[in-house]
Amino acid sequence: MTALVRYRLAVLLHSQRWLPPLFLNLVALAVLTSSDSGPLLSSYAVAAGAEFVCGVWLTAALVNAESPVGRAVTGVNAGGPERVWAGDALAGLAACAAPAVLGLGYPVVAGNHPSVTAAQLGVGALAMAGCACAAVSVGLLTSRPVIGRPGAAVLAAVAAVVLLLLVTWIPPVHETLTLLAAGRTAAGVGLPIAGLAAGGAVLLALCTLAASRRAGRG
Repeated sequence: MTALVRYRLAVLLHSQRWLPPLFLNLVALAVLTSSDSGPLLSSYAVAAGAEFVCGVWLTAALVNAESPVGRAVTGVNAGGPERVWAGDALAGLAACAAPAVLGLGYPVVAGNHPSVTAAQLGVGALAMAGCACAAVSVGLLTSRPVIGRPGAAVLAAVAAVVLLLLVTWIPPVHETLTLLAAGRTAAGVGLPIAGLAAGGAVLLALCTLAASRRAGRG
């Protein structure tokens, strides 16, 4: 599986489709968190939201970077399409590490937060992990093997992003961002955000399975 994940990441890197989402993620951080003097967790709410959007784009780009024929060959070599989808999920999470690290570090460096604690960084990392799981879930379900028409795939991805960002009863993204922006201490939000991150991992497992089965019927 490690070799498969490395291969999937290599395909993404070679395609250079990672450049636009990472650039937009950096722009969002620069515009919305530079010189911010509010609570660090509020800046992390912005960073986690930006990472979520970036992660959806990165994951879809990762899956779509390989042609259908090439993907079929990869499936044969990997031991089946299910393993390829699992590799895509893991590679998507690895790709989300870039916006996550940017999201954790940029507000600290560019903002005015005099007292940065390990607890705040830990809560930020948990929030990034949960949003990354949700992002990869959406990216897999709106990729080309699942939704064949590019226009429909883009509309589905945008709709899913908007719903997860704005609808209160769909976890984990909206609730995570709300907790971060609520002005509470890291100790006060750490446990619920950890629970939401765990829920995001479960969501990713289910969506990976759903994408594999849906693509198999296509």
